[in-house]
Amino acid sequence: MSSQNPVFIPGPTNIPEEIRKACFIPTLDHRSPDFARILNPCLDGVRRVLKSKDAHVFIFPSTGTGGWETALTNTLSKGDRVLAARNGMFSHRWIDMCQRHGLDVQVVEAAWGEGIPADRYADILAADTGHRIKVVLATHNETATGVRSDIAAVRKALDDAGHPALLFVDGVSSIGSMDFRMDEWGVDVAVTGSQKGFMLPAGLAIVGFSEKAMAATKTANLPRTFFDVRDMEGAYAKNGFPYTPPVGLMNGLKLALGMIKEEGLENVFARHHRIAEGVRRAVAAWGMTPCARTPELYSDTVTAVVVPEGFNGTDVVTRAAKTYGVAFGVGLGEVAGKVFRIGHLGSLTDVMMLSGLATAEMVMADLGYPVTLGSGVAAAQEYYRHGGKTHAIAAE
Repeated sequence: MSSQNPVFIPGPTNIPEEIRKACFIPTLDHRSPDFARILNPCLDGVRRVLKSKDAHVFIFPSTGTGGWETALTNTLSKGDRVLAARNGMFSHRWIDMCQRHGLDVQVVEAAWGEGIPADRYADILAADTGHRIKVVLATHNETATGVRSDIAAVRKALDDAGHPALLFVDGVSSIGSMDFRMDEWGVDVAVTGSQKGFMLPAGLAIVGFSEKAMAATKTANLPRTFFDVRDMEGAYAKNGFPYTPPVGLMNGLKLALGMIKEEGLENVFARHHRIAEGVRRAVAAWGMTPCARTPELYSDTVTAVVVPEGFNGTDVVTRAAKTYGVAFGVGLGEVAGKVFRIGHLGSLTDVMMLSGLATAEMVMADLGYPVTLGSGVAAAQEYYRHGGKTHAIAAE
């Protein structure tokens, strides 16, 4: 696969050259004041992206999966009950982690392509008058299906029931790319990683804890050492880490956060929406549909394209890589072979996205799909050239 071409997978995403260089700095003494000049802007910048005034932000050498484990082990005890919906591969994996830690998981099954069933959450929470449920899990953006769930609706279900459970949100493929409102939505732990909206290599688990979540760390007894936020908080107070920090990645994160601030957070969200909508128009022009069942569920970071009957989506991904040196995402779990995924997040522009759509069309034509070359690209071009506006603009 050519390193000259951008990738169109839902993470890791394309890395801007200046961020790549920022990650490869000379060795720096992480016990010196120089490290504080990296650490503190990272903590403040993540807090800003989370739209939180006072979240406790922690950055671990890990990935989003380590962020999940951080959330669970710092706030829960063996046998605690967790409420979770399984509507895709990544919600499934978080549930699996809970079960491996000896937690009692009440699973709400939902179709892959649907969002979190907040109405069913509401019924379960209202019936839990003894408040056995300690945590509610929610995957904001299900990367396997391209589904964005309504976190505000989950918070409303908790509030309407007067339920004290903590709300944990997996924002790995949404935070930094789509609007995320930690304070407004009453999120107690937000989990993300470095390799998606932050445009970095994989290697950082980034989490935000509310005051309520921090209070839960005092009684939680699940084992944790490496992911203990109390150790991390104590070290942060001295501008350090409880162990050797990933200095280069954090220096890259500092720059990435500065780039997001310079572009403007709302402009970042608008860019992701515009690029995603162009992809969706291309998919419609191909005569296909997203895996997400309804428009309000459409993700602005990844589209899982349902392939026609008799075709295998994995073949699209394999041929794109082998013949054209371009990466798309395969279908996972229940949608394996039924979809291929187009990632459209992180360091990406309209023009870059057009190259991905053109490649997808060539691949599908090679494989005998009923697709007319240029149809999807033209649909996206028509949208992009008007700046993402749907009305026609007279030529100047």
